[in-house]
Amino acid sequence: MQNEELGKLLKIDEKREEAKELEKEMSLPDFWRDQKQATSKSQKLTELNNLIAKFEKATSENELKELEKETLYRDEYDHMGAILSVHAGAGGTEAQDWAEMLMRMYVRFAEKKDYQAEIIDKSDGEEAGIKSAELKINGLNAYGNLKSEAGVHRLVRISPYDADKARHTSFALVEVIPEFEETGDIEIDEKDLKIDVFRSSGHGGQSVNTTDSAVRITHLPRKITVSCQNERSQLQNKETAMKILKIKLKKLELDERKKMEQGVRGEHTSAEWGNQIRSYVLQPYQQVKDHRTDYTETNPQAVLDGDLDGFIQAYLKKNNKS
Repeated sequence: MQNEELGKLLKIDEKREEAKELEKEMSLPDFWRDQKQATSKSQKLTELNNLIAKFEKATSENELKELEKETLYRDEYDHMGAILSVHAGAGGTEAQDWAEMLMRMYVRFAEKKDYQAEIIDKSDGEEAGIKSAELKINGLNAYGNLKSEAGVHRLVRISPYDADKARHTSFALVEVIPEFEETGDIEIDEKDLKIDVFRSSGHGGQSVNTTDSAVRITHLPRKITVSCQNERSQLQNKETAMKILKIKLKKLELDERKKMEQGVRGEHTSAEWGNQIRSYVLQPYQQVKDHRTDYTETNPQAVLDGDLDGFIQAYLKKNNKS
């Protein structure tokens, strides 16, 4: 692929303009007033400049091939951050332990990519693992990478919780949505909300663990529930939960509009046998296989430690061809 063609696919000129705008914004005296937003924008500028520099300095065939991977991010929201949820399937402790393993996998993946990963909410299992968790993962193309993870994940292993050392199959559901930068078009009627406060089990400091600072918001018409317990105050938790609720409502609205345009009816996916997108087999052999692309790895531990690039690239390549 020629440099000029690659530059067009990468939208390098647009990225240069975006970087200039961010630099102007960062020079304003009140830029750091909102620390979280400022840090996010600062990170985005660094990522844009890194990509532009790679493009401008790429001379070898290998460097160009590496850059060609960036052209796989073609969807409108691929460049955005991601809100990722993990839910344990049926099966009690086994499934809850598997859900926690997946949560750890995504945190490790984020670390390897130099993304910012924040556990917004986590519901612990009775004996081990988690019932569910919600993560916010920020970084260039975070959603473009993680959208491949949406679906049911199946684990086959010798159970560490079974005295008979029997082989068990567990399931967990992963949901991924883009962290929309603008949700101003989503209006919420306060009458449609049920807001609960509860004691946080998060790590936001001593005061978080001794006060009812966590917030759960339920949107009654849509039956969507969002919780946040990671911030240091009830007000901050409420603000974050409202932001994520708006993001989820926007994604729902966009999905419904797309289905109407395509004449497609969406079906609910349950975390059980037959629905899995990927299988992680630890016994009697070692293999992780994605059932959508047939991409396979024979080192499950590396995958569970966050090495997901092979699965992501295979998914993006297949989707871009279809």
